[in-house]
Order: sequence, then C-alpha cells, then structure tokens
Amino acid sequence: MRHGGRSINIIGMPTAIECKRAALETRLHSLGKLLVAYSGGVDSAFLADVAHQVLRSGMLAVIADSPSLARSQFQDAVAFAKERQIPLQIVTTRELENQEYARNDASRCFHCKDELFDAMEELRQQKGFDCIAYGVNVDDQGDFRPGQEAARMHHVATPLLDAGLTKEDIRTLAHTSGLRVWDKPAAACLSSRIEYGREVTREALSTIERGEDAVRALGFSQFRVRHHGQIVRIEIAREDLPRALNPEMAVEFTRIFKALGFTYVTLDLEGFRSGSMNAVLPLREIKPAV
Repeated sequence: MRHGGRSINIIGMPTAIECKRAALETRLHSLGKLLVAYSGGVDSAFLADVAHQVLRSGMLAVIADSPSLARSQFQDAVAFAKERQIPLQIVTTRELENQEYARNDASRCFHCKDELFDAMEELRQQKGFDCIAYGVNVDDQGDFRPGQEAARMHHVATPLLDAGLTKEDIRTLAHTSGLRVWDKPAAACLSSRIEYGREVTREALSTIERGEDAVRALGFSQFRVRHHGQIVRIEIAREDLPRALNPEMAVEFTRIFKALGFTYVTLDLEGFRSGSMNAVLPLREIKPAV
C-alpha cells in the first residue's frame, strides 16, 4: 500500500522491496552452486553478500585482477569480501592483449566481459559449480552496455534483474543490511574514460588512475577523468561544480594534469554523467538492429 509516495507495511504483509529481496533469495536457491562476478561496486557486492547468506559454501565470488580496475577499487573490493567473510577467488584477465579490445571501439565492453566470463567458465568447470551470475539490475537495461550481450552469450544468470531490483532498491537493501558500500559512487572501468578510437594502453590507464586518485584526494567523490589525447576533460558532480570552478582549484587541476602529460586541462561544465563518451557514437552503434 502507498501513501503520500511512501510504501506502507500493513501488519503481516511484506513491503514491495521485501518481496523483491525474497524473490532474489528464491532465485539464488534455484541456481545451485554459484560463481558471482564481483567488482566491489554496490551491485556485485550486494549480490555476493546475499548469495553467501543463502548458499554459504555453495557460492564463490570471483574478481578479475585487470589493468582496467583501479588498484584502490581492487583493494577495497578484496577488503569488503574479507569483512563479510565472502569466499573470494582472484583471476587474472588479459584483455589488453586482445586487439579487438585494445582498439577501443563501441564493442570494447563486450570483449572485456567475454574475457571475464571465459575465465569464470573455466573456473566453474574446474571447481564443479553449476552457474555463473553477475550484478546487472533493472536500471541497467536503459543504458548502452555491450557487456550484457557477452553475458547472454555465456548464459550468465541475472538474479538482481530477475527479482526486479532497481539501483535504488539495491542501495536501500544494502544499507539496511549494514553494507558499508551501500552509497559507494558508481565506478566503471578505467578503459571507459578513454575516448572511442584511441587505443587502450597500460600507460593511458595508469595516467587516468593517478589523475583520479589526485582528484579524490582533493575531496571530490563523484567524478570522471576523461582522456582525449592531449586534452583531459574532468567531469565533477554538479553539486560540487561551484568548488571545482574556484580559481584556486583550477590551479590544482592544472598542476595535477599537466604533470601527468596533458597539454590542455578542461573542466566539463555539464558535470558528471555516466556514459558521456557514448554521446559521440553513431546511433547504429548503440541500438541493436531490429
């Protein structure tokens, strides 16, 4: 029942979000022994935590030690799994050795996930697990995400999506479960910061990572460092733009990014928005043929 935009729990009746949580647990039970693709973001962390509660030793979280995953994110993901006593396996992926990935066209994310799920399928067979799952949710269906096609190709399960969970649902449930990552900002892979058509290299990924570490040290939490060759384009959350536009902060940005090798340092006046690199793709690249 809803009143004034709020969900009301009539005594003895679960709320909508509680029903979704129950549906998630039922779905996880149905999948048998489960490998969970894990990155440390709120979606995969929540999925891994619930899967561990439901399946106990019948689940294993798997994280890729990849050059496109920032070291701070990797270390935090490993720490979170340890805190929650979630069993974790680290696998090494080598997507940078794949020219289809490194050339950085619109299919880059597909090749990344294809590499990950190949590695997980090998692990699944070695360890006798039944299924692989990842943390795609309802809101992800409205975005350009070629990695989802790789997941479908590998028959990867989608428990959060199957349970009808949105990003807001997941954050709410993670919060009520006491998961410290419940409000963690979204953090796509470092390769997504490089403009399409510019080769993904270890050097470029390292430059972006060092730049983002430096911006984070200035007190910003939701932002992206976009690599356009000689130009760096910094996206800062709109609520933080007044501080970012301060002349003293401009001096700091210039100092940081010129030291990293950029010739021009720019601040995007539209602010942070996820997937902004996709704006330059032709429509045929981001819409499947019908």
